Amino acid sequence: MSIAQDSIHTLSIADLTRALELGELSPEAVTRAFLDRIEGLNKELLAFVSWDAQRALAAARAAGPGRLHGIPYAVKDVIDTADYPTEYGSPIYKGFQPHLDAACVEMARGNGAVLLGKVATGEFATQTPSAARNPLRPTHTPGGSSSGSAAAVAAGMVPFAFGTQTTGSIVRPAVYCGVAGYKPTFGFFPAAGLKLLSPSQDTIGLIARSVDDIAAAAMGLHGQATVQPARGRFRICLLQSRQWDYLRAGMAEAIEEYAKELEWAGHEVVHLRMPEALELAAVMQPRLFMYEARRTLGNELRDSPEKLSKRLQARMAEGLTVSFDEYMAMRQQVRGASNVLHGIFDEFDLILYPAAAGEADEGLDAAGDPRFGALWSLLHAPSLSFPIAEGPTGLPLGIQFIARPAHDTQLLAMARSLPQYYPGRRPDEA
Repeated sequence: MSIAQDSIHTLSIADLTRALELGELSPEAVTRAFLDRIEGLNKELLAFVSWDAQRALAAARAAGPGRLHGIPYAVKDVIDTADYPTEYGSPIYKGFQPHLDAACVEMARGNGAVLLGKVATGEFATQTPSAARNPLRPTHTPGGSSSGSAAAVAAGMVPFAFGTQTTGSIVRPAVYCGVAGYKPTFGFFPAAGLKLLSPSQDTIGLIARSVDDIAAAAMGLHGQATVQPARGRFRICLLQSRQWDYLRAGMAEAIEEYAKELEWAGHEVVHLRMPEALELAAVMQPRLFMYEARRTLGNELRDSPEKLSKRLQARMAEGLTVSFDEYMAMRQQVRGASNVLHGIFDEFDLILYPAAAGEADEGLDAAGDPRFGALWSLLHAPSLSFPIAEGPTGLPLGIQFIARPAHDTQLLAMARSLPQYYPGRRPDEA
């Protein structure tokens, strides 16, 4: 079978893998197709901050065996790479070149994947936006801080990309750009080589074109075959909280319609009010973040405070209001909230929750409301986001499913069988 060069970027990871195994495509041809997309689109979308066509093609020719043999990918620019500069979205590190790859990058290489380059990040993976644009509507934010990862995947520049999440920086940009985001269990991908911001929360994850591609990439990076879609009747908790007060037009209605669709498919959906211990943990999360970030960015605060954005300077100043005793009390509070969360999963397979307040925000000066991912990052629970509907202005509305910590394979398997909506594609193409 002949595959047109200009259609390679539309293939799923499973289809790319099959074509590579059958010799219908070569790693070099696949890499060249995605490089063509970068060359054609990046001037407008600014998703990639560094790439090198000749280096990427050489990596493709040298790609070793593995579950992801010949599959291109990109890396958020807070994760170290020996072949490309790593600037952490900050002028402080302009031109900085690490000597070693981060552990997750080495995992990708060890399983045959081909690194195309680095994608844009918010400053030190915070809410200060990058220059990346949303491919669905460039006048609207792609989200933060994994903005470049989401934009690159959504524009067909790369099949999957590493992102990171401390609050909502994977699940939100994914749905803003109409693709899928996976914030795994804390430590699913090792953090070695990541510029840490909040060491108790920072999680490396993935953004890909669909849930199927997420599953293929996530398992492939561990040298495992993808999980198959789960069958049967799932017990789903539609968890409502005070954060729902921040939902915008159409979001709550879209979730309720999606819940009905799940019920029509035979699943049990139960509405549950979030327990108070979890409500309080969600409110506390920003203060825990500020305490830790002020310490992880201690060198930058001491040596180059003028090169930090005003937004980040203000957040770091707030960190001075958090005492050591309060910080330790918050860590204890997290343990209690984790026990409450496990109690929910004693009754349910999945939690259904908004991934964002609504459609991507208009304008590029802010990255959107991150609050809807905060609790699950704090409690180390895996979450998977994807679009479910079209919003009032035609941009995607998205949800996330959350599973018990360390139940990532179950989450991926169940999510593969659930209904999804991707802009511009029929459901059977998702």
